[in-house]
Amino acid sequence: MDLKNFFSKIKSEIQKKEESGEKNLTIENQSHWIKCPSCESMMFFKEVENLNHVCPKCNFHMRIGANKRIALLVDEGTFVEHDSELHPTDPLSFVDSKSYQKRLEEALHKTGKTSSVVAGSCSMNGTPVELVVFDFSFLGGSLGSVEGEKIVRACNRALEKNCGVIIVSASGGARMQESTFSLMQMAKTSAALKKLDANGLPFISLLTDPTFGGVSASFAFLGDIIIAEPGAMIGFAGARVIKQTIGKDLPDGFQSAEFLLEHGSIDMVTDRNELRQTIGDLLKIFKKGDVA
Repeated sequence: MDLKNFFSKIKSEIQKKEESGEKNLTIENQSHWIKCPSCESMMFFKEVENLNHVCPKCNFHMRIGANKRIALLVDEGTFVEHDSELHPTDPLSFVDSKSYQKRLEEALHKTGKTSSVVAGSCSMNGTPVELVVFDFSFLGGSLGSVEGEKIVRACNRALEKNCGVIIVSASGGARMQESTFSLMQMAKTSAALKKLDANGLPFISLLTDPTFGGVSASFAFLGDIIIAEPGAMIGFAGARVIKQTIGKDLPDGFQSAEFLLEHGSIDMVTDRNELRQTIGDLLKIFKKGDVA
């Protein structure tokens, strides 16, 4: 069975389960308790969930999936997904410890998604916008051909509708299994965002934990406004690789959102529960001022 037929079969099974009221238990938290990765406090899962997965003890922002991120950001009932039919192929027949096809199959079973990006149209505080959200649970949120294409199509829709684009990044970088095909997405997405800029349309980049590699080296840092969640780890290479390369000790927390803000690399660090209001206000400012 080729990848296209496989994805079609699995998506059909997922849709049948959704229509019958069944849930995909593999992507639901089954424990009543959760341990904060930062302060190691044990908390009732529902309490943390009601706080949008922010620790009430230390304000640590835990990673969340694309669906929860969308529900957190957009006006209720306004999100319409686009390009969900796109799925990756395996042009290089790539094999490392597993074949790329096997990894894609496992990611689909785990997340119910065919790519690490969910893209669609919505409104935020009443302002229309195109939204692209990365899901780290799908192959580490890696950037491949499908992800790049979804971002470009979102930019094209924004040009047609004369509205802005928001990209929520959570990625380890370019997908190595697609080699040069994935690296080309860095230029492809940057060129699409350049068209937005030429037409005076805003691009707001939201960096979440983690944002690294080819994503941070391309569109993630091209935003008119760059926002990060508290404590998000952001960079290009990991700290160990950098230390081995330059042969020097690195400052504590040098890849944290707060460090980047202090050194002028991003514009603001905003609490997760304030993101919808903050981004909605920024969109209205851009629209009112017709910023070019």
